[in-house]
Amino acid sequence: MSDTKVALITGANKGIGLETARQLAAQGVTVLLGARDLEKGEAAAAPLKAEGLDVRAVKIDVDSRSDHAAVAAMIDKEFGKLDILINNAGVMLDHFPAPNETSTTSSDVLTETFETNLFSPVALTQTLLPLIRKSAAGRIVNLSSILGSLTLHATKGSPIYDAKTFAYDTSKAALNSFTIHLAHELAGTKIKVNSAHPGWVKTDMGTDAAPMEIPEGAKTSVWLATLPEDGPTGGFFHMQDALPW
Repeated sequence: MSDTKVALITGANKGIGLETARQLAAQGVTVLLGARDLEKGEAAAAPLKAEGLDVRAVKIDVDSRSDHAAVAAMIDKEFGKLDILINNAGVMLDHFPAPNETSTTSSDVLTETFETNLFSPVALTQTLLPLIRKSAAGRIVNLSSILGSLTLHATKGSPIYDAKTFAYDTSKAALNSFTIHLAHELAGTKIKVNSAHPGWVKTDMGTDAAPMEIPEGAKTSVWLATLPEDGPTGGFFHMQDALPW
């Protein structure tokens, strides 16, 4: 089994996921660039490969359990372990920015949001955990959002107090709960599990109104993916600052 670290990043053919792949590969990590559409994944990986980076596109629709199984089998066969899992893929189906629409948020929007933002990363993590256990220093990073902070949502005057996107916010709060619970279960191992708030970044989801550029937005994920042995677990971070749950 190679000493080279292997990372899988979901939703990595653009935006924060793609930049995270670039930054990790620049540190010598073999990066599996996950994309729902393999052709788009290959197109995204090509310029990174041209830079000499070890980035390989893999087909993974996070909502497809058969894709989870296929990726796990491929990683097991080719690498025998997985060192880093970054659950980066996510959706925001709420209207944003918009007035608080909690009372009219449809069950379809809630179901689809939770499927991609919670149930799928939980299922994928559970499928890949046997391979992560084989790593000398497994790292699981769940891409959350400051909009998942219950404390800040309930605090008048906080930066997000008036930003109430019900389906998205609650899905990220639930993902944070998964981080806390899994980190507690794995506390006696070398695996660390943390939630990342990348910041408000200029992406398709963040829009051009966002103040942060994509390279900055990837930094929190990269830091958590490469934590040393004495690094934190079970936390919620932006850059290296802890956020309230």
